[in-house]
Amino acid sequence: MTAAESSETPGNGDTKGASVIVNAIAVLRTFTADEPLLGVTEIANRVGLHKSTVSRILATFEQEHLVERDAETRRFRLGLGLIAVAGPLLAELEERRVAYPVLRELTEQTGETSALMVWNGLESMCVEQIASHQQIKHTTPLGARYRDAMSSSVQVFLAAEPAERVRSLLRGGAITYPGLDDSSLEAYLIRLKEDLIRGWAINYGESSIDEVGVAAPVYDHRGDVVAAVLIPAPKFRVSPDRLQSLGEACAAAAQKVTARLGGRAATPN
Repeated sequence: MTAAESSETPGNGDTKGASVIVNAIAVLRTFTADEPLLGVTEIANRVGLHKSTVSRILATFEQEHLVERDAETRRFRLGLGLIAVAGPLLAELEERRVAYPVLRELTEQTGETSALMVWNGLESMCVEQIASHQQIKHTTPLGARYRDAMSSSVQVFLAAEPAERVRSLLRGGAITYPGLDDSSLEAYLIRLKEDLIRGWAINYGESSIDEVGVAAPVYDHRGDVVAAVLIPAPKFRVSPDRLQSLGEACAAAAQKVTARLGGRAATPN
């Protein structure tokens, strides 16, 4: 359902107000790390709204500095005002605060980018990153969201979910898995169990042919997975032997973050 299809009953102010908010959120969500600059027509096509509606929303956002206009292209990008909105949340996100020094140490140790990911129930989201100092590197921008079943951080979070929940997410398309069938779904569930036992998940060029990712779970005091430490790296730099060492380093870093949170790892079934 597009934003324009949100239910709206004439004369119902509450419903109309809710519809306006849903439309505004849909406009903000069209901006991504891959496509940070978008025009009115592009946004309107993606959210299913008329261009005049999108223009009014963007004009309001621009006044509040939630979006800004590129001087050359006159297209829009997200504005610094969003930092003021998200800042209090990020400041209070304990996992992010305690993970930062561990991520810095991990990047220095491996020479690769490290990141902290959290789960919103449907997506793995980046809330902290320390970029590699190397000229050729892979990064995970703050706010980046991943829904690919092969993403190593998505694997970490799904491994902590009940099998029926995983089946529902994949069959419904909330988590993407091209060519999914009953056989590949069951094989994927086995893969998640293996990730849990190993202590880290692997994406060896399965989402992007030139990128490798390893991720390991961070636990809270209840033994629940609350975050994942991620190392994304160029595939040409990661041999099978180095993949093992990166996985071990990632798992060790995740264990440090877990300890700093006062957490404990769950015992695999």
